[in-house]
Amino acid sequence: MTPEKHYLTVLDNPWYRNLAILQDIFTHSTTEFWTRRGTRNLHLPVTTGSISSPMGRGSDSSPVQVELEGVPTYLADSMQFMLEFGCRLAPGGSYYVMPSFRGEPADQTHLCQFFHSEAEIAGGLDDVIEVVEAYLRHLAKSFLAHGRRVVTEMAGTVEHLEILAGSDSMPRVPFEEAVELLKDRPSTVNAPEPECRSLTRQGERALMEKFGGYVWLTHPDHLSVPFYQAFAEDPAKALSADLLFGIGETVGAGERHTDVADLRRALALHEVPEEAYEWYVNMNEQHPMRTSGFGLGVERFLLWATQHDDIRDLALLLRFNGSDILP
Repeated sequence: MTPEKHYLTVLDNPWYRNLAILQDIFTHSTTEFWTRRGTRNLHLPVTTGSISSPMGRGSDSSPVQVELEGVPTYLADSMQFMLEFGCRLAPGGSYYVMPSFRGEPADQTHLCQFFHSEAEIAGGLDDVIEVVEAYLRHLAKSFLAHGRRVVTEMAGTVEHLEILAGSDSMPRVPFEEAVELLKDRPSTVNAPEPECRSLTRQGERALMEKFGGYVWLTHPDHLSVPFYQAFAEDPAKALSADLLFGIGETVGAGERHTDVADLRRALALHEVPEEAYEWYVNMNEQHPMRTSGFGLGVERFLLWATQHDDIRDLALLLRFNGSDILP
């Protein structure tokens, strides 16, 4: 893979002409889904002073810091905070499809710059899980209706789309139960510190095998997720869930803190300075609202849709951190 010449590969290889079609179908289908639900699209910045996902003790990612006119800032890893803000403006919820930036190196399963389909709605974790499943079924039906030939050329089949389009509710398994199910499988749990565990990629694959390819992994250790995920009844656990399919985690979802005291407690627990999130604390204090949201990695969904094995082939133009790549 030669990033400097990749644009010529894109122009010569039919794979990328088909990819352009699928990207277009994805965006139109997403807009159609949310418009029908009365959810508002928001135009948001790509820079922020208060990052979300790569933050805290359980983070497996790092932020991308830049300098604009002498002021340090971050390229957005997610605008989830802004979607929570948007819910205060749009009672039907808010959404976008926007680029996200991460500091870890690209590989077969990660991109440094990728697209996020994210939304925030009024309600709790169960509500957002149901919405995610409806959204995925809608995407599958749209790909079948408008991209059947393209997907067949790229994946060799559309059976996986047909199964998703006709699916019912997907199985859910709490993290503790998953650990018990996988106790005889080596290298399935990552534990950098007590009560900050997560499944490894091998663990995700093993769990998907047990549940037929799709499974929600719910109620993880709170220290393993960002601070803004609400506490479960057991405060050591979070009201969040990852949907595992394809290469593994493809959707991340969660409920947010409703009580500002819980938000402050979570910031302290995760050793995150409150000063950087003062605006977020103030918003929740002055405009409390129960919301939940999710993020779907667009390229990860397309990787599954095309039944491909390298996510770097799902970007029209490559971007690697530390490299100056044109165009």
